[in-house]
Amino acid sequence: MAQYVDLHAHYLPALDDGATDRRMSLQMVRAIASLGFSDLYATPHQRAGMFMPARTAIDAAFQTISEDVAAAGVGARLGLGAENFWDDVLHKRLGERSVPAYGGGVAFLFEVNPQLMPPGLENELFQLRLAGYLPVMAHPERYVAVQRDFTLAERLGRHAVMMVDLGALDGAHGKPEMKTARRLVLERLAPAAASDIHRPEDQTSVAAGMAWIRKQLGPAALDEMLAENPRRMLAGELPEVPLSR
Repeated sequence: MAQYVDLHAHYLPALDDGATDRRMSLQMVRAIASLGFSDLYATPHQRAGMFMPARTAIDAAFQTISEDVAAAGVGARLGLGAENFWDDVLHKRLGERSVPAYGGGVAFLFEVNPQLMPPGLENELFQLRLAGYLPVMAHPERYVAVQRDFTLAERLGRHAVMMVDLGALDGAHGKPEMKTARRLVLERLAPAAASDIHRPEDQTSVAAGMAWIRKQLGPAALDEMLAENPRRMLAGELPEVPLSR
């Protein structure tokens, strides 16, 4: 049996644009677990002015779903993180060392505005690495700057993990995103992938993305992207990416 690790999912109910209730949450966990994932990390949005659920609400939802999953006999371990938007709230938390990271460790997931890459991002990521953090960039294939300039993904990947959405590899988020995600994977600039599941039916595109990696690069590469490297990331290790071409 596969022992994959999913580091991006929105199955906590009624907190953001993911699951709407406990029933849907359990359906989503079952859907991803059925694909061979043994460790599933909930990453509710943390974005000022849009989705900013309180930590108490996140912890309560996580406890409830953990109990539901255990009662249902689903063979999966649940973990907690957050999808942090690159804004003043995140920077304040980073300074206070209170950023919601995976399992309370040093690796944390972040996203940026798809249309506008933050100025100086490469240097800021470098400084975060010096401070002991491991930044993980969510769905880099969505960012226009990356779509236009792959050397940017290469430079950012020296200090942060590029983690593509599996569904994007199958075209679930659009053609530009699909082309970019596939190239990031084929050129080994994205050493990890995740479900970013929001609805139970997302399982179809997630499975198709997994199949694409397996077909293009082989089962060993799939294991590396979904099991070996995510576990390295949870331990605070930045997976290797190719040097400048």
